[in-house]
Amino acid sequence: MSPPAPPPEELRSVRIPEEVALAIERRIAGSGFASVDAFVGFVLARLMEGQSREPFSEEDERRLRERLRSLGYID
Repeated sequence: MSPPAPPPEELRSVRIPEEVALAIERRIAGSGFASVDAFVGFVLARLMEGQSREPFSEEDERRLRERLRSLGYID
């Protein structure tokens, strides 16, 4: 079950590659998520729940850059 969406005035837009959006659409079909936006918002919120409030370490930043590079977000 997905959490309720926040009111529209509290939303921001994030751009993702079309192929990622299509993959998410396939994954959420019949899942109860109303949209790619709802799924991405839910996943990011869950990811942030597990994060500490401390700044990224150099190792955290290196891993994040590697992951973003592998997903095609950065060169």
